[in-house]
Amino acid sequence: MGAYLLRRLALLVPTLFGIILINFVVIQFAPGGPVEQLLAELRSGGGGTMGRLTGEGNVEGRAPSSNQDSGSSGYRGARGLDPAIVKEIERSFGFDKPAPQRFAEMIGNYLRFDFGQSLFRGRPVLDLILERLPVSISLGLWSTLIIYFVSIPLGIRKAVRDGSRFDAWTSGVVLLGYAIPGFLFAILLVVLFAGGSFVQWFPLRGLTTSGSEAWPFWQRAADYVWHMVLPTIALVVGGFAGLTMLTKNAFLDEINKQYVLTARAKGAGEGRVLYGHVFRNAMLLIIAGFPAAFIGILFTGALLVEIVFSLDGLGLLGFESAIRRDYPVMFATLYIFTLLGLVMQIVGDISYTLVDPRIDFSARR
Repeated sequence: MGAYLLRRLALLVPTLFGIILINFVVIQFAPGGPVEQLLAELRSGGGGTMGRLTGEGNVEGRAPSSNQDSGSSGYRGARGLDPAIVKEIERSFGFDKPAPQRFAEMIGNYLRFDFGQSLFRGRPVLDLILERLPVSISLGLWSTLIIYFVSIPLGIRKAVRDGSRFDAWTSGVVLLGYAIPGFLFAILLVVLFAGGSFVQWFPLRGLTTSGSEAWPFWQRAADYVWHMVLPTIALVVGGFAGLTMLTKNAFLDEINKQYVLTARAKGAGEGRVLYGHVFRNAMLLIIAGFPAAFIGILFTGALLVEIVFSLDGLGLLGFESAIRRDYPVMFATLYIFTLLGLVMQIVGDISYTLVDPRIDFSARR
């Protein structure tokens, strides 16, 4: 197992490098970059952003030169602007350097976890990520735990009572929840329980109440749970179906095998058969897939829910950065997400061996 882990860790670096490189190349050809956006803002009459970047105040005071072709800069939004201003904007954003040099500097900084400054927020990217991380971890962790703690017993029960009325109506319920988009269910919860049109039992925004830092611990914990109820419900409703049906099918497949019939013939009770024999084999894929499921909910499933409940998480941060072409934030979140995803894949492999020691990845060729 040790040799296998070393090989996986050795492959982690080129895989991460390749993903970042591909996305960097794609970004170079994507229109509407930060320079173009700022030039368009200047063309529309705004100069505050440029003043913050260069320290020169309002750029409207600098008249465009009449004997220079500002269109030669390559940016359509630069027409009518002094080429010196365009060059200053490119320098401020770091686009005055060739793309290979910018990529090499970015990789060197990322190896030290130095992600630079946000282009439009004026703050270190790492501070922005650490500030938003608790929101995403809260949503991802509690949602994943609830989905697992509900879906696994429900799937086992459905396998034991396969074809019964219980199996039929529970399948209808979980599939109905799967068919409802999470953001739509979140809006429904707001309308019903957060002061939309009926009652206001739960807060509408944030993870804590303003001023709760001075409260006792138990009161702050209760306030945190109070804020998490509706966003968590909105995320978990659509997550039951896949895991429940996977658990049911895995148990049905194992229940019909010969070793289960042998255990029953020897007089083993139903509980002993299910949880002493079937559980380990049936739950191998499900338990080992927990790290990947957590990463999936943490980084991909919560964006619209964060928007509905005004939660400043990583999903919302990444979406806003993509819209504004805030490249330092975009690539930093991509780097962290990819790194965590690759590490969690290794954790998933380790989980396989913990659930079933017969699995030996080091024997694979």
